[in-house]
Amino acid sequence: MKINRLKDVNIRRQLTPKSYPDGNGLYLQVRTSGSKDWFFRYEVNGKDKKKGLGPYPTISLENARALAHECRLLRVEGQDPVDFAKQQKLTKQIKAAQIKTFEECATEYINTRKVEWSNKKHTYQWTQSLTAYAFPYFGEISVQEITVAIIMEALTPIWETKTETATRVRRRVEAVLDYATALHYREGENPARWKGHLDKILPKPSKVTAVVHHPAMPYLEVSEFYRNLRKKQTIASSALAFIVLTATRSGEGRGARWDEIDMESSTWTIPAERMKARKLFRIPLTSEAMSILKNMEKIRKNDWVFAGLTKGNVTEAAVRKLLKSTHPNLTTHGFRSTFRDYCAELTNFPREIAEAALAHALESKTEAAYQRGDLLEKRTKLMQTWENFLLAPKADVIPIRQAIEKRKL
Repeated sequence: MKINRLKDVNIRRQLTPKSYPDGNGLYLQVRTSGSKDWFFRYEVNGKDKKKGLGPYPTISLENARALAHECRLLRVEGQDPVDFAKQQKLTKQIKAAQIKTFEECATEYINTRKVEWSNKKHTYQWTQSLTAYAFPYFGEISVQEITVAIIMEALTPIWETKTETATRVRRRVEAVLDYATALHYREGENPARWKGHLDKILPKPSKVTAVVHHPAMPYLEVSEFYRNLRKKQTIASSALAFIVLTATRSGEGRGARWDEIDMESSTWTIPAERMKARKLFRIPLTSEAMSILKNMEKIRKNDWVFAGLTKGNVTEAAVRKLLKSTHPNLTTHGFRSTFRDYCAELTNFPREIAEAALAHALESKTEAAYQRGDLLEKRTKLMQTWENFLLAPKADVIPIRQAIEKRKL
């Protein structure tokens, strides 16, 4: 077999598009565009393969022969030059990523995830919590160098005093480090992982502090509150009344758009991207809900049902301010708990109907597999019962459980 067939002077003049062998597996490829590049040809398990070596004249004839020689040495060792090059590139990426800091990765992760978060405040919460509790400890450290000891240094001071915050910070740090691993910015086990890892070091959050739920109004007080609320006739009060009446989350209610409302069928369809569970949700609208919508329609000024004073929809701050004026300790979200307590104590509706009305996913995967409908007809009856309760004059109400116990006596 001839080797060193090619000459520089011939290569510079060669214009006919084809492959020109130099020997020992080295070839010069001349393309129809006139460009020229080198490749090494070899066989793996009887299959022909090529390993690109770079363009000519950037890679000279002498350098191309040296690169081809390296490929032949790899073949002698039983290695595939293409696979070896990929592994080398990956190793370089990992080494280069050692200067990729946690703060840089966290910023990248938040920017890629914020488009799928249903509530814009998630972006603020993520940024704020990591800025306050993670960045001061390891924000400027490369993601590859973050260890369990460093994670513990950040979490230990707040684990018992701010348990819920600490738990969220840990989960967010874990997510950022998983992101960094997926992009080959780091390798190895995630030092922020809980199960089978940090749970062996830190006490369980549930053992440290009790879970604090959103403050909720007792269901026996909600009727009077609702009737007083309806007397205010402001956009914020109408939005809050609509939220209470439909048992929706604040963002879902305040963000209701006219194109989601079907006035003829009295149905409100919230698209998946606005729901926490990322699943389209239909809500039956009672006559009281329709009355609120018709009043809003009279003053409609943009695409939102409950329009803001300047642009967009009414803000959470406006609704919260209204609620705080009479009930400083309550939250808008707490009315969902009030509704759930009402369903359990004062109605005979099955648990799954109440949970469906709140757009809660069924905990049992088996049960969820068989129940594929949204129970709209049954939920319509429940929401009408809820409306009747909210509008009923104040009266002594005996919870169903107590009534049953009295009958037994």
